[in-house]
This record gives sequence, C-alpha cells and structure tokens, in this order.
Amino acid sequence: MKRLFPLFAAFLTLCACAPRQGPSNDVVFVSNEAGYVTLVDGATGKIEGQLATGPRPRGMAFSPDRKTFYVAASKANRIEAWDVGSRKRIAMYPSGTDPERFAVSPDGRTMYIANEDHSAVSFLDLKSGKIVREVAVGPEPEGVGVGPDGKLVVATSETANLAHFIDASTGKLLASVPVGSRPRFVLFLRGGRIVWVSSEQRGTISVFDTATRRIVRTIDLTQSFDIPEPVQAIEMRATKDESRVFVAMGRANRVAELDPVSGEVLRSFPTGERTWGIGLSPDETRLYAASGLSGTLTIIDLKANKVVDTVKLGGRPWGAIAAPK
Repeated sequence: MKRLFPLFAAFLTLCACAPRQGPSNDVVFVSNEAGYVTLVDGATGKIEGQLATGPRPRGMAFSPDRKTFYVAASKANRIEAWDVGSRKRIAMYPSGTDPERFAVSPDGRTMYIANEDHSAVSFLDLKSGKIVREVAVGPEPEGVGVGPDGKLVVATSETANLAHFIDASTGKLLASVPVGSRPRFVLFLRGGRIVWVSSEQRGTISVFDTATRRIVRTIDLTQSFDIPEPVQAIEMRATKDESRVFVAMGRANRVAELDPVSGEVLRSFPTGERTWGIGLSPDETRLYAASGLSGTLTIIDLKANKVVDTVKLGGRPWGAIAAPK
C-alpha cells in the first residue's frame, strides 16, 4: 500500500514557520543559473553575500581538504576555483564545452567533468590546469562520480539512458549499462562496492555492484508516493556513516530520506518547486534543498523533523553544498 506522504508533507508545511534553533556553524553555497552563487548561513537562513561567477553556474564541489570551492560556469566553458575562507576566486580552468556536474578525485589531483553538449567526460589535471583526456560517452552526459579509491568513474547519459563505467587511470570505457530514463546523479556507497544511479523521469534508483557492473536492485520511489506531482529522482546525498540517503525529487517538490539497506522511504519533506540539488550541513543536522522554479532554498532540521526556513533567493537555484564556518 502506498504511504500517505502528502498528509505528512502538509503537517511539515504547517511547521515551516517554527523558530530557528542551533548555532551558526556552516555556510551554504547555492549555485544559481541566473549567474552567481549565493552564500547563506545554514542556521539562520541569512544571506551573507554572493560570488560573481561566470554565466550559468551549476555543479559544485569542494576539494578534499574543503579549502577550495569549485563551480562549473557552464556557459563560460570553465571550472572556477574559489578560496572558501576568503571567498575570492583563485583559478579558472578549461572544462570542455557546457560542463554540468563534475567529481574531484579523492587525492584532489583530477577532476572528471560531464560535458553535456559534447558527449564526453573530460579529465582535468588540476595541477597543470589542462584537460589531459576526453572519454566519449552517450549524448548529454550529466551525472558523474568517482569511487573512494579513485579507480572508477561512473557517468550518466541522460538522452541515451546509460550509466558509463570508466577506468580512471586509463580512460578506458569498461561498460555502458541501460538504466531508467534521464539518469541524473551518481552516488558511491559501501567503500565503492555499490553505486547508485538516479533516474529523473522514471523515479527510480539503479543499484549497481561495481565489481560486476550489474544492477542488483532497483529502488522505485513511485511505490512510496501517491501524489499528483511527477515522482522523480535527481541528486542524492548520504550521511557519513551511510545510514541514510537523501534524494532530491525534482518536480515532486520534496526530498525523500531512504534507508540504503532496505531501500525504504523513511520520511519526506516539502520543498520549493523543482528541487534539483541538495546538501547536508557538516554536522548532518540540517538538509538544504535548492529549488529552481520557486527561486528558494529550503532549510530542514533533521533532528526536529521539520522545515524551519524557506529562503527566497530569486533567479534559478540549482545546487546546494555546505562548508564549516
């Protein structure tokens, strides 16, 4: 039987104006396709400033030491590096055309970039600042992830509905496996032994055994939500201990929390319209959701089990990641 998540979401909405709790201990970087990154205090929801990036910033990541913030300026065909502490731009790298998402290797030396209109994954050497390899994949690659040992890269082709497995050291394409329609995001779990690939239109998550590159399970979010909006699966984030995985649900206008062992949806939270990107606070007490159509950032208190703030940003918020203050 499908769960009554709409009733729960309505309850959470009523709680959305509850007073804020907790110290100001992190800053949220929110990429906005209107042409900037907004900085928001995670505890108070206060807007602290903006980074004037190149046009159409989308994918973001931190360096392994979390001192450098990277963002893809898609229409400028570059990756920008910003110092987290000073909030100043320190470098600009060629990325190949139309970068969307990217992943940084565990050693911080290489960046793997999905070039959406070029049907390729570019390997960027961050020391030299040069593209050292391009790997041809299916049309419109969007999602890309690298395993925790740095040996395997997985990219998704949203038009071909494929997950591409790539050897990080050689660039060899090892396999291309069909997944649900419009795959969006790649998440490695269990020390890289398992990889999840979300599919926007189908509302599913394909769970792969990385050793065999075979799908061992499919998590179908449509089985857990009886709602008028389309059930989708976009960006995913796991807690450090991997006891929970959060999934942005796009035009379903909510975020789901899953038990990664059972695949069961444990709870969900209402967000703004078209929630594409999500991020966890460093202490994992808050979840942030960027919604492009409503121009908002939803702040969710995971301990209190409720939405505590909706920050109006304007423009088209795309992604959200947080760093300690």
